[in-house]
Amino acid sequence: MRRRLRTLVAAFFALPLAIAAAPSAHAADPTTMTSGFYVDPDSSAKRWTAANPGDGRSAAINASIANTPMARWFGAWSGTIGTATGAYVGAADSRDKLPILVAYNVYNRDYCGGHSAGGASSPSAYASWVAQFAGGIGSRPAVVILEPDSLGDYGCMTQAQIDEREAMLTGALNEFSRQAPNTWTYLDAGNPGWTDAATMARRLHEAGLRQAHGFSLNVSNYFTTAQNTAYANAVNSALSSRYGYTKPFVVDTSRNGNGSNGQWCNPSGRRIGTPTRLGGGAEMLLWIKTPGESDGNCGVGAGSSAGQFLPEVAYKMIYGY
Repeated sequence: MRRRLRTLVAAFFALPLAIAAAPSAHAADPTTMTSGFYVDPDSSAKRWTAANPGDGRSAAINASIANTPMARWFGAWSGTIGTATGAYVGAADSRDKLPILVAYNVYNRDYCGGHSAGGASSPSAYASWVAQFAGGIGSRPAVVILEPDSLGDYGCMTQAQIDEREAMLTGALNEFSRQAPNTWTYLDAGNPGWTDAATMARRLHEAGLRQAHGFSLNVSNYFTTAQNTAYANAVNSALSSRYGYTKPFVVDTSRNGNGSNGQWCNPSGRRIGTPTRLGGGAEMLLWIKTPGESDGNCGVGAGSSAGQFLPEVAYKMIYGY
């Protein structure tokens, strides 16, 4: 009896430690802690419409794009990162809204594609940056898309570089689990046209997907929601059969209203998709890329740089031409 009592007491005192060690995938639901998604008051679309009220395209862009909740991207341009994420999440929290953030600063970013090349100066610099990113969010509710393209951009990388990248992503997920308990973090999984589902499942797992809430698809791309859902289900099937778990997923619907024409860099004839919402075939449909922001010096954005807001492109996306 005494031995059983000691066992029960030991189990009781061990319980808080087990709870504290639980990963963020089991954190509180940030969508129930808030009253809807946050509209970035300083998005590129908002800034353009405010600066160009007399432009004939302004009213349509304001109504159809600028006031839709979408992500804010954070990178080297964001200044002191913990201050930047803290201010953004704090502003959303003060309005009881859920902010969407993109962490986009991994070392050797867009290493093979090149249009958005850059990122932290070293793996250790990235580890410090992303730790401060998560610390800025703290216990406030948020959604984070972690490093778009990072698991698809393998075509020209050595195995050592791939291992290095996956270690950086695993470290980042650990930081969000540790410092941002009310954040749902989605590890980016590219899009249905990049790599097969089984390969992506392996890459996600090796990069630490267990620690994430889920994975994201179609960031800055154009595949339909149905195509992404089918791909996500295939990824989850591979995860289940190989590793014994599945994960929720989100889809970037900002520019997928007309689907893909096979091009990824500022293709013509694309259209905005379903505005940010819960459900819709995925856990959430999110505007992660701002419609009208350039993918780089290519396609209908020739002469522009990645991230530059192009009002004519935005306007045409509203109507699909």
